[in-house]
Amino acid sequence: MELANPGLPNFDYVRATTPAEVIGLLLQHPDDARLFMGGTDVFVRMRDGAMTPKLLIDVKRLPGLTEITYDPETGLHIGAAANMNAIARHPVVLEHYPLLVESVNAVASYPLRTRATMGGNLCNASPCADTALAALLLEAMLVAAGPDGDRAIPAGAFFLGPGKHALKPGEFLTRIEIPTPPAGWAGRFIKLGRNAHGDLAIASAAAGGYPDESAPSGYRFRVALGSVAPTPIRVPEAEAILAQGPINEKTCDAAADAARAAARPIDDVRASAKYRKAMVKTLTRRALVEVWAMLQKEG
Repeated sequence: MELANPGLPNFDYVRATTPAEVIGLLLQHPDDARLFMGGTDVFVRMRDGAMTPKLLIDVKRLPGLTEITYDPETGLHIGAAANMNAIARHPVVLEHYPLLVESVNAVASYPLRTRATMGGNLCNASPCADTALAALLLEAMLVAAGPDGDRAIPAGAFFLGPGKHALKPGEFLTRIEIPTPPAGWAGRFIKLGRNAHGDLAIASAAAGGYPDESAPSGYRFRVALGSVAPTPIRVPEAEAILAQGPINEKTCDAAADAARAAARPIDDVRASAKYRKAMVKTLTRRALVEVWAMLQKEG
């Protein structure tokens, strides 16, 4: 049987050696160039005819693009082209950022994660991007190189719509900077897919919390949702409920209701909007209850 799209379209390939070279190529070919890191998404889209770039720019070998470093003062710096398995296995990430490990390990399969990158996952700007929820909850800064120098973009301002991000012409993502979590931090990422592993999210929720004496409840929480709005989102309404407290099942239910109200899902081949709405409440409540249990254990 002949496949509808049996191969890749023709394209030119450039292995970039400096950020300036990448910026120059992006400016020269604004509609025809595409960055190449792991290739797990771009090649599939090219094969399926969803995109036909005339130029692929390989940025993996640029200085620092695959490095993972940590400093207690400045936090975790992840090169945009670092593969996901390298992130999930890094000792510092395992020790200080278990929520990030959970979200990274939810992406596709282990073999694919040897090539897939967090930078690529974020720049796809998919509403169901698993690592986006960790970036939102951990309040990451996404650093882009461009014609005017480096620019740091808060994760909350990076996602503009399905497939749309805040990078300007000539800019490309170079690293993800994640501050050290607050003292006593605990987090949980939960993903619902059609399959147990490797599927795109029907809905996902992440929650994190930490002690904070300035909050009436004695704790601050962060809540984020995926695959239930045009972008991955934080839910400040749920966070405000939890800050007022006290933290108990009733408060977690109210926060989960707020998350459900904030969701704006669509019907698609994976699930109906109605089902997604219901699952938002279930997943958010579960994440909050598990985070609260971890906080009590640590306390």
